[in-house]
Amino acid sequence: MTGPRHVLFLCTGNSARSVLAECLLNRLGAGRFVAHSAGSHPKGALHPRTLELLRELGYETARLRSKSWDEFAQPGAPRLDFVFTVCDDAAGESCPVWPGQPITAHWGIPDPAAATGGEEAARRAFRVAYARLEHRIRLLTALPLEQLGPLALRERLVAIGKERDGSEGSR
Repeated sequence: MTGPRHVLFLCTGNSARSVLAECLLNRLGAGRFVAHSAGSHPKGALHPRTLELLRELGYETARLRSKSWDEFAQPGAPRLDFVFTVCDDAAGESCPVWPGQPITAHWGIPDPAAATGGEEAARRAFRVAYARLEHRIRLLTALPLEQLGPLALRERLVAIGKERDGSEGSR
């Protein structure tokens, strides 16, 4: 395969986790990947703490938006190489048929928008979600993609989704 690999991160609302993953992979993928995000039931706007964290970390946020996964099943959409669900709800839903039969895996991350315990606990939940996604995305970007067949690659991607990243105690 030539050119960058297209990756879609899916969540239900496409307002937090999937957007964080999109930004992370576009930064860490160094041109090897083009990341996108979408939701099965998009909220229509990004969570304010998502935008706050991304801006704090130096990301450009002007072009980010909450969008439906239907956009990526339409003619003219990028050909997807990988689709990762990052929330348990989206993992259990019936997904559209993706053109090109991308490799799929579940990388569940607890919803930071559901955090309770006040303002600082909510900010911490977003930082923890970001750290978990960053750990997994670094593992993805380190894979020797050209040397792995589809089955071995899928096994590695599923294993990354089960990876412990040490942030469990940070909640």
